[in-house]
Amino acid sequence: MRSTRTPVARALLAAGLATALALTATACNGSDDDKAAAAASQSATASGDGRAQVPAEIADKLKKHGIDVDKWADGGWQDWDKDKWLSEAKDFVNPVIEGLWKPERMQSAKEADKTVTTKDAAADQGVSDPEPTPVEAAAEKTPYHENAAPVGKVFFDSPEGTMVCSGTVVTDVNHPGKSNLVWTAGHCVHAGGDGGWYRNLVFVPAYNDLGKSEAQLGDAKASEIAPYGNWWADWASTSNEWIAGGSETGGAGAAYDYAVLHVTPEAGSKSLEETVGGALDVDFSAPSATEVDAMGAWGYPAAAPYNGLKMFKCLDRPGRLSLSTSLPTMYRIGCTMTGGSSGGGWFRVVDGETKLVSNTSIGPVDNTWLAGPQLGQEAEALYQNMSKTYGGQ
Repeated sequence: MRSTRTPVARALLAAGLATALALTATACNGSDDDKAAAAASQSATASGDGRAQVPAEIADKLKKHGIDVDKWADGGWQDWDKDKWLSEAKDFVNPVIEGLWKPERMQSAKEADKTVTTKDAAADQGVSDPEPTPVEAAAEKTPYHENAAPVGKVFFDSPEGTMVCSGTVVTDVNHPGKSNLVWTAGHCVHAGGDGGWYRNLVFVPAYNDLGKSEAQLGDAKASEIAPYGNWWADWASTSNEWIAGGSETGGAGAAYDYAVLHVTPEAGSKSLEETVGGALDVDFSAPSATEVDAMGAWGYPAAAPYNGLKMFKCLDRPGRLSLSTSLPTMYRIGCTMTGGSSGGGWFRVVDGETKLVSNTSIGPVDNTWLAGPQLGQEAEALYQNMSKTYGGQ
């Protein structure tokens, strides 16, 4: 059954969770094929003429797939020919192109929106709880680096153009205090069953830190848009279920729609966690929705009536959503955030500590609720592999 909390009680819960998130944020200043691929995912450097240079390891990897290295460095990455769109887990390639993600390019990015129709949601054969009452998204307090430091935006290029999602800095259990890991949605890094890995993936923590309007950002400096700089994904992992079954409306991969990025700074030497001042633990216990009083979803909604420039949050008691009896149940909360919030973390408080428990995956076309996957053993195995194999790089 859904909660009958009063608006006052819900507001108190929201304030408590938001405070916990802020305190947590400021509290701390695979296979052989996978390993080979990770070694190939190093930064490109700029030559004297300003043209990107692809490292030899990446050059060999691209050639293996019939891709012209020089053309890739000069913009050939924009070729989304089906035969050259790398899709397998070991095929991720994301060389740094310095200066590509300028403020105006970030502002032009469109939301990576994953929706599910009412018909899809009704195909749960009785497993889902009643549809939640919409919860109006609330703007996060500024500056973001003091109130939600681990939250940021994930930018990438797809065949549809420049796209944006949300993401969260998470701790690296094998490299405490020095994490370079970002949690997001699988559909923010890979197209699923009908495509491959997206390109030019970067994470921008505390994007638009002061929450300025579009007019105020007309001539914004890069430091205003990206106060902690741009962090390029030198490796990414998502579930095999998303790669095989993900679709534009979530599909069979929706219940496994999560991903972990290992990032490297475009400039600087400190870890992401040290740079932003915090990271959140991930809760892989996959608690039943009936066991949780409240979950909060954070992100940067970009579709109308939002414009992707400001961070918002929703808090609600979760219910259950099942798209099929053959798939794991997902969490669902009332929330009016739109596309662009995809990949944003869902948080809950455990013994006084805020932990990431899910991420935004799908929602209805009328933007009244959000759903996210339960993070269980499969998600933990993916995270552990990322930490052990790439975390120390």
